[in-house]
Amino acid sequence: MRIVRLTDETRKDILTQLLKRSPDSYGGYEERVKEIVQTVKEKGDTAVFEYTRQFDKVEINASNVRVTKEEIAEAYEKVDQDLLTVIRKSLVNIRSYHEKQRRYSWFDSTENGTMLGQKITPLGIVGVYVPGGKAVYPSSVLMNIVPAKVAGVGRIVMTTPPGRDGKVPPSTLVAACEAGVDEVYKVGGAQAIAALAFGTESIPKADKITGPGNIFVALAKKTVYGHVSIDSIAGPSEILVLADETANAHYVAADLLSQAEHDEMASAILITTSEELAKQVSDETEEYLKVLSRADIIRKSLDQYGYILLAETMEQAIDTANAIASEHLEIVTKNAFEVMMKIKNAGAIFIGEHSSEPLGDYFAGPNHVLPTNGTAKFFSPLSVDDFIKKSSIVYYSREALEPVKDDIIAFANAETLTAHANSIRVRFE
Repeated sequence: MRIVRLTDETRKDILTQLLKRSPDSYGGYEERVKEIVQTVKEKGDTAVFEYTRQFDKVEINASNVRVTKEEIAEAYEKVDQDLLTVIRKSLVNIRSYHEKQRRYSWFDSTENGTMLGQKITPLGIVGVYVPGGKAVYPSSVLMNIVPAKVAGVGRIVMTTPPGRDGKVPPSTLVAACEAGVDEVYKVGGAQAIAALAFGTESIPKADKITGPGNIFVALAKKTVYGHVSIDSIAGPSEILVLADETANAHYVAADLLSQAEHDEMASAILITTSEELAKQVSDETEEYLKVLSRADIIRKSLDQYGYILLAETMEQAIDTANAIASEHLEIVTKNAFEVMMKIKNAGAIFIGEHSSEPLGDYFAGPNHVLPTNGTAKFFSPLSVDDFIKKSSIVYYSREALEPVKDDIIAFANAETLTAHANSIRVRFE
């Protein structure tokens, strides 16, 4: 990996380079995606089935688009039983973590006859998108369905691309059933997002769509936003490791490559105050590339978006980490918890040399659907909050309203909204 001395200029250049990975840079595909979304909106099932035939080379129709009980039973027979055990263990951790996020309605009353509050209501229907194609992601199934289930969502609908055999991969289907999905449909790509946003004869309209996907899925979510809520428009995966001379170079290199293998646009960055560690990590990555199965993808990722940044001080390293606002941030320093307190921007923070990023991907419990491309400065991980809505509650008795009526009327008149003022006035004529 390239080693770069950290200065104001190099930091600016790296931030500019990283922003090229943003979904906002996918403009060349937008018109095609908008066309797909509009066609599905107008033609429903007909368009969905045609696009599935065109893109996935599979014949799907109204009779087989929804996964059947028989297909679910078959998936349980085919799935590796050791993997099923792991899925169930992971599920316990994920559910336990998200149950601590659960919110409740509250009301506050006073003796003068007022009651104010907030009513929490789960969303009615949520659509979960799960990618297919080159890889299978049962972990993403759990991370999207569990918080929705904990929130109390009434109906959870999952869509995922079918394989060439017209079926959903067993591990994906089993993970969905274990997490509590209500329905699964064999549809992928932009057409699946459009179907969930507007509804078709076979697929119900959702109130919100969550889940990762390729460029077409990301742009489709962007297109339908407003007709339906979405979680985020996720960009490529990224990891940043903040380390000093106490870090284990063998571990650090392994952790960087764990994210670089996702795709060629993934980002892996080490920021360190130790020149010796920087050189060791660079050498270690070369050794790993000789044996890892996705070495070609990793090398392209590192060549484009991989950096080892050599900082003068830990303060400079922390400032740069906050500026990058990485999806995953590992802290491997002698005073890791003290450094953690100074981190303002990160999707998930992993502390210490044994808290490697894949622990969060699969097992620890916190959600692995995280903000990317610097959006950790203002976005948060997927949570139970994403599957509820809040209504404000207001109650005033006549006795409570009378002492403040003139204040409200004065405020309304100041905005020249006389009907507002009149609405209050007529109650006391």
